[in-house]
Amino acid sequence: MFDSVLVANRGEIARRIIRTVQRMGLRAIAVHSEADADLPFVTEADDAVLLGPAAPAQSYLDVDKVIAAARATGAQAVHPGYGFLAENASFARAVTEAGLVWIGPAPEAIERMGDKINARNMMESAGVPVAAGTREPVGALTEAVRAAERIGYPVMVKTAGGGGGIGMGVAHDEESLGKAFEQASRAAARFGGAQDGESPAILLERYIERARHVEIQILGLADGTVVALGERDCSVQRRHQKVVEESPSPGITGDLRERMLAAAVRAGETVGYRGAGTVECLVDADAQDFVFLEMNTRLQVEHPVTESVTGLDLVEHQIRIAAGEVYALESSPGGHAIEFRVYAEDPKRFLPGPGKIDMWEEPSGEGVRVDSGYVAGNVVTPFYDPLMAKLCVHGATREEALARARTAIAAFKVEGPKNNLPFCAELLDDPEFVSGDYDTGLVSRMRKAR
Repeated sequence: MFDSVLVANRGEIARRIIRTVQRMGLRAIAVHSEADADLPFVTEADDAVLLGPAAPAQSYLDVDKVIAAARATGAQAVHPGYGFLAENASFARAVTEAGLVWIGPAPEAIERMGDKINARNMMESAGVPVAAGTREPVGALTEAVRAAERIGYPVMVKTAGGGGGIGMGVAHDEESLGKAFEQASRAAARFGGAQDGESPAILLERYIERARHVEIQILGLADGTVVALGERDCSVQRRHQKVVEESPSPGITGDLRERMLAAAVRAGETVGYRGAGTVECLVDADAQDFVFLEMNTRLQVEHPVTESVTGLDLVEHQIRIAAGEVYALESSPGGHAIEFRVYAEDPKRFLPGPGKIDMWEEPSGEGVRVDSGYVAGNVVTPFYDPLMAKLCVHGATREEALARARTAIAAFKVEGPKNNLPFCAELLDDPEFVSGDYDTGLVSRMRKAR
């Protein structure tokens, strides 16, 4: 086992990783930008290195600076968290070439799954269900029109690379396809690596009208075994981005669950996966069937949901797997967990609302967990994702978890920046969500009803 871990991230996820690293008796090293110098993850680490200005390209995304910080502090391993460089195969290689341990899957697995078209084709070959779609990148609107006619409307249009729902759109006819294709093309140029003059790599897939977004947490152990740790329902979304997750999913049957778990294990085995990863699926709620969506080769934002219902510390297992430990994984699944992402954003339009935090009071109590990146006096800047904290509640039943969530949301006090706690409270009063019979269109319907 190595004795020190550099956390190549910021905010709540850096703070959460540091907590486990220190609990394991290892030295935790933080890196940070000038804008983040006063945040808790910096002060709580055993050592911290300033990378540069606030702009991510000059700090958190600068591979050379991160590697230099690891060398300067004597770090022996690097944990990337999620976002930033977490799914950057070149960074993973740079870490290992520097003689450090990469706490994550092999660079080859990151590359294979990072391209949604390649990942889709691999999964189809492995017998994992996929939606009707394009097997090659679509680079022009005329190609997209022909593909959509073959697949059949409605179609989902998205970039072949990138994540987080950026640039994703739904087309119900040729006119809306043009708009969705243009949106995805812009996203490909900005986030997906397409250079000036290059054709964007766009993927089209059949769109499931009443879909649930359900993902399976997997762990690839050091001995080559891949295990599935249950599912998370991520159907509560705004702008195709998750905001609330729960486990187990209230919308799938036991038979469907078993088929999804088996498919996720098969997906992990196909790429020789090691460490924590997530196989994301779209579920046809009416047909009780599913298709592969993508694989995230990192720790997910919503991992506390799985930790709450399994009793496992996923970061600890990431570290142990990266260290080459061989052991039998034991967990005791039980209860129901729901996570609410607390953002500095307008609770109605969901636009970022940065600012200084004048009051920050976290809820506590049985079954309540808060992973936060800020305290009173900190400033939520406009330079990064506006996620401030994650509130996770756990109960013996979904009803108990919902009750604890209502109490915790009411007790969570944040003043200063705009925040979405009012939306969380609104959701907990929504009959569709409370019933558990909802899909990815829930938030849109809630907003149209107001």
